[in-house]
Amino acid sequence: MTARVEAVCVSGTDLPAVPDRKPVRTGIDKRPVPGRVAVHELGLEGDVQVNRKHHGGEGQAVYAYAQEDADHWVAELERELPAGRFGENLRTSGLDLRNAVLGERWRIGSALFEVTAWRTPCANFARFWGIPDLVKRFAAHGATGAYLRVLQTGEIGAGDAVEIVSRPEHGVTVGTAFRIVMTQKRRLPELAPALAYLPLKDQPKIAAKLVALGAANS
Repeated sequence: MTARVEAVCVSGTDLPAVPDRKPVRTGIDKRPVPGRVAVHELGLEGDVQVNRKHHGGEGQAVYAYAQEDADHWVAELERELPAGRFGENLRTSGLDLRNAVLGERWRIGSALFEVTAWRTPCANFARFWGIPDLVKRFAAHGATGAYLRVLQTGEIGAGDAVEIVSRPEHGVTVGTAFRIVMTQKRRLPELAPALAYLPLKDQPKIAAKLVALGAANS
């Protein structure tokens, strides 16, 4: 099966208010857009990234989620989950995102992307879907999607092929890195070969944990 982009999604909105809480501004509510979309260094034209501490910036400029993983949740929750419902910019097909290697590069349209990280589910995600235990369930399932940095700007659109043009030999995948960071911190040294591919804002934190773990084990 040829890997491709099924939909390109942008923009955000305000989450509805819930009792005893203020409305939360978030960019999670994304919708498919027609035609070609410009890819900039920090994201897609028209997209909203409100909290760049956790969901944006150079190493999280674009977020991809696979249709194959969305199908799991469609069956699990017995609801439709059209493109954008995961807060993703790209709904892909034919790509195993859990086994995408950190640092592998994708050519889509005239743009070039690099896989940088997993997505850590947050409370806004649970609110958006109206499922209180979604964070726990999403993390347990482990299909987090993949964050991308933009190496070359350009234009993309639904139907574009996703060409994997290079893949680092270290073999650290999105799924493996997510499990290590979330529940298997003793395995942090396994992330060392992939450290340079992580978002720049996350590299010092992981490096510090590696030093601390090394000191604790010495």
